[in-house]
Amino acid sequence: MALLCGFQWSGTLAWADTPTSNRKPVILVVGDSLSAEYGLQRGSGWVALIEQRLRSENAAYQIRNTSISGDTSSGGVSRLPAALSEHQPDIVIIELGANDALRGLSLGATEDNLSKMISLSQEAQARVLLLGMQIPPNYGRQYAEQFQALFPRLASRHNTQLAPFLMEGMAADRNLFQADGIHPNEQAQPILADNVWEQLGPMIAPQPARQGG
Repeated sequence: MALLCGFQWSGTLAWADTPTSNRKPVILVVGDSLSAEYGLQRGSGWVALIEQRLRSENAAYQIRNTSISGDTSSGGVSRLPAALSEHQPDIVIIELGANDALRGLSLGATEDNLSKMISLSQEAQARVLLLGMQIPPNYGRQYAEQFQALFPRLASRHNTQLAPFLMEGMAADRNLFQADGIHPNEQAQPILADNVWEQLGPMIAPQPARQGG
């Protein structure tokens, strides 16, 4: 139910100014095409909608989106150290693993990679939000169930926030997918954003509204 295309996001998704003298806290997104706006108009994906929500909540955060379509957990763990060093995030959102499962890769390796990503983020003093994924049972019921179970297990082991299923509320509706039947379309993005915000919102320190005048 995700994401074997080779589109690469250009690097970062940041809509806020970042003066070094007044650094805003950073949310780093590390994902695949679900987070990289594959097949969507730029600025319409769930990450962009989260950025809009942050502004509406007067939360002085900026987002760095390093997602790459087609990426796996192995790719994520390889490139995360550089991203942590460059962006120094306060929160890391990890959205990876679906491509591992669709390719039939070892779930043990997937779990190890995601575990390393969480540990690296926490060692860098960042809090982590892990986005759970699922695959259809036609990939093998036992395999699908084991894949689904690894996300809450990792969240419990590392004491991280967990969105149990990023595509909750839209995965069974074919009208919410692009023509390929794999990638959520633009109409699905607010649902994805709501699923993320349900867990991200409590992690965001409230910011006072600026006084007018």
